[in-house]
Amino acid sequence: MRILDRSKISYEYQTYECDNFTDGISTADTLGLPHERVYKTLVTTGKSGSHYVFVIPIEAELDLKKAARAVGEKSVEMLPVREITTVTGYVRGGCTAIGMKKAFPTTIQENAQTLDYIYVSGGKLGMQLKLSPDDLKNVTQAQYADVTF
Repeated sequence: MRILDRSKISYEYQTYECDNFTDGISTADTLGLPHERVYKTLVTTGKSGSHYVFVIPIEAELDLKKAARAVGEKSVEMLPVREITTVTGYVRGGCTAIGMKKAFPTTIQENAQTLDYIYVSGGKLGMQLKLSPDDLKNVTQAQYADVTF
């Protein structure tokens, strides 16, 4: 949130009781949020060894072939769960594209740009941020692309 404040980006946040990993659908249901506006953050590793971040709707699946094409890689694979904290600085279920240890190339599913706001993780378990997709794109220097099935 400090990064958003520093960038003068308007956002809202919600907290909820959460001690362990919970998936995005459970989070949306707990908070009464519309599934089509809640996005999850996935981290991948490319054939080159570089890491890439994808922000996609909670009910969608990442199409690894489309994702690889979007970032100019031969292939990408999901980052193993045991490496999430080491690579991103966040825990599983609390990962957000904003403020990772390093600024990794980030791609947001293209249909997000048709929405006035989306929800993403706030960077820790039990917190969701509501902000415009364009603000998320700008603060993470992301691109929009079709990367889901």
